[in-house]
Amino acid sequence: MQALPKHQRGLTFISLCILLGIFGFFVFLILKIGPIYMDHAKVASALEALKKDSAFPTMTEPQIRRSLDNRFTIGYVDFIAPEDIKVSKSNDYVKVEIAYEVVKPLAYNLSVLVDFHDQIETGGDGGV
Repeated sequence: MQALPKHQRGLTFISLCILLGIFGFFVFLILKIGPIYMDHAKVASALEALKKDSAFPTMTEPQIRRSLDNRFTIGYVDFIAPEDIKVSKSNDYVKVEIAYEVVKPLAYNLSVLVDFHDQIETGGDGGV
C-alpha cells in the first residue's frame, strides 16, 4: 500500500521567479529614480545655504545668480539652466524660485518625469 504524500510547503520555482522579478523591478526603479532625488537634495541645500547667508537680503539679482552658480559648481549641479531660476526683488523682499524637470529613460520608450519647484524668500511678506 502506498503512503499519501504530505502537503507541499514552500514556494514553487515559478512563484519564486515571479517574486524575484517583482523585487528586481522595484530595485531597478530605485536605482533609476534615487539619483534624481539625491541631485535635488543638492539644489535644495544650495538654496538653504543662500538663505542663511547674511548678505542675501541685500544682494542684487546678478549677485544671487552668481552665488547660486558657485554653489552649484561646488556641488556638481549641472542640470539647472539659468532660465530655471527666477529672482523677484522689491524693496526689502527677495524671492528665489527654481523650477525644473528631469526626464530619465527607464527602458525602450518608457521614461519617468520628475518635476521640482523650490523657493526661498526673505524680508517683507517672506520673513526670515
